[in-house]
Amino acid sequence: MTVSSSQLRTLRDHIRWAVSRFHAEGLFFGHGTDNAWDEARQLVLGALHLPWEMADSYLDCRLEDDEREHVQALLKQRIEERVPTAYLLGEAWFCGLSFVVDPRVLIPRSPIAELIQRHFAPWLPHEPARILDLCTGSGCIGIACAYQFPQAEVVLADLSFEALEVAFQNIERHELEERVYTVQGDGFAGLPGQRFDLIVSNPPYVDAEDFADMPAEYQHEPELGLACGNDGLDLVRRMLAEAADHLTEQGLLIVEVGNSQVHVEALYPEVDFTWLEFEHGGHGVFLLAAAQCREHQALFQSRVKG
Repeated sequence: MTVSSSQLRTLRDHIRWAVSRFHAEGLFFGHGTDNAWDEARQLVLGALHLPWEMADSYLDCRLEDDEREHVQALLKQRIEERVPTAYLLGEAWFCGLSFVVDPRVLIPRSPIAELIQRHFAPWLPHEPARILDLCTGSGCIGIACAYQFPQAEVVLADLSFEALEVAFQNIERHELEERVYTVQGDGFAGLPGQRFDLIVSNPPYVDAEDFADMPAEYQHEPELGLACGNDGLDLVRRMLAEAADHLTEQGLLIVEVGNSQVHVEALYPEVDFTWLEFEHGGHGVFLLAAAQCREHQALFQSRVKG
């Protein structure tokens, strides 16, 4: 990919050129934007540390030579290597908050953000004292919960040490070290005897068929955070089997399983999952009350091995 600096001078020039190339090259948009214009604007402005919401009149500002080189280098990576914009910028947004991201963690994009912003109403009966973000990755879900529930202690748990390094960066970024902390372990393994009023999880849940068909952009994300067995439920099975032991009496379990919803419903036809609906898009998120987790624990345990 070659770009003549004499042809692209302004922010608007670069955004317009990027939109055309993104369409021509068939890029996939699914890591924070859903169209070429928003993606191009996010990448060009973000590369120069300019706010997304700045007035369009500033788009006619000319770039310095070093700025043009930097922007064009990132556009080249986005187009030729299919690197997601969030990784190129080292930043992603979730619940209106900025998070450090890199290829050690998935890029935040869960519809659970909508639940957090609504304080999990009407499902959560009281202010939670303890919250667990299981399979936390960047820590975005747990940290966003910490903002919404300022009195709560929040635990960010993950199997990946590398992911937890990023999560801790985000704890520091948001100055939440006094009540948000990380725990390493496989599922609930690092949390013996601990109970929570709210457990929220966006675990790996992509089934083998969907994983094989994912666009090239997803190949830059850690496979550990995406794929999880033939039906995508290897970890979810274990979570369901053990959740009752980690919820308080009135606790809630909320888990995103995306397209693997069909496998959940097929595997547990006896269970009355509440499948949550979203105003701004998203699907495949279920809710279970602690009482349901206790009622069906024997069933869940019997199907751990699929």
